[in-house]
Amino acid sequence: MIRRLALLSVPLLLLVTTACTAETEAPTPNRPDAVAGRPSPFQDCAALTAAPDGSGGSAVEGAAGGELLPELTLTCFTGGAPVALREVRGPAVVNIWASWCPPCRKELPAFQRLSERAEGQLRVIGVNSQDSRGAAQSIGEDFGVRFPMLVDQGEAVQRALHRKAFPLTIFVAADGRIRHIDTSGALDDARLTELVQQHLGLSVPA
Repeated sequence: MIRRLALLSVPLLLLVTTACTAETEAPTPNRPDAVAGRPSPFQDCAALTAAPDGSGGSAVEGAAGGELLPELTLTCFTGGAPVALREVRGPAVVNIWASWCPPCRKELPAFQRLSERAEGQLRVIGVNSQDSRGAAQSIGEDFGVRFPMLVDQGEAVQRALHRKAFPLTIFVAADGRIRHIDTSGALDDARLTELVQQHLGLSVPA
C-alpha cells in the first residue's frame, strides 16, 4: 500500500516542479522591464527641424530631380513631440536599421563616427524600424550610438519609398530633397565619406 502511494506521488511532484519553473522564468533582454530605469543613449529630436549649425547648403543643392522626404510623422525614441519627416532640415544622412539586421549592426559605429566628423556640416539621423525598444536601446548602448533616433514600427518610411532593404540609407540635401538612397549593404567610413561628397557635395574630415 505504501509503495503504491509513493508511485502515485511521483507524477504530482513533477507537475508541481514544472509549474514553478514556468512561473519563475527570468526576463529576457527584449522585454521592457529589462531596460526600465536606464537612460536612452540617443539624443533627443528637438533640433531636427533646424538647419545644422554652420551649414551653408551643398554644392549639388540645385541639382535636377530628387523628391522630398515622405510626408510622415514619427515618434522620437526619447519621447517629446513627434517629428514630421518633411520638416527635417538637411543636409542629412538618414539610416534605417534594426537590431536583428547584421549589416545594420556592422555599420552603426561608422554612422556614429560620421556624426562626429561632420558635426556642423550635416546631421545623422537614425530610424529604428520593426524592432523592440529594449533591443534597440541595448545596441545603442553597446555601440555608443548617440545621434537622434526616430521610431518606425510599421516600416512606413520604407513603404513610402518603395524600398524593402535593410539597412537603407537616405542622403538628403539642404533643400530637403532626396539625392540618393543606398541599399548596397553595410557602409564603412570611407564609403560614407564618398557618398556624402558625391551626393551632398560636402567634404567631411577623415
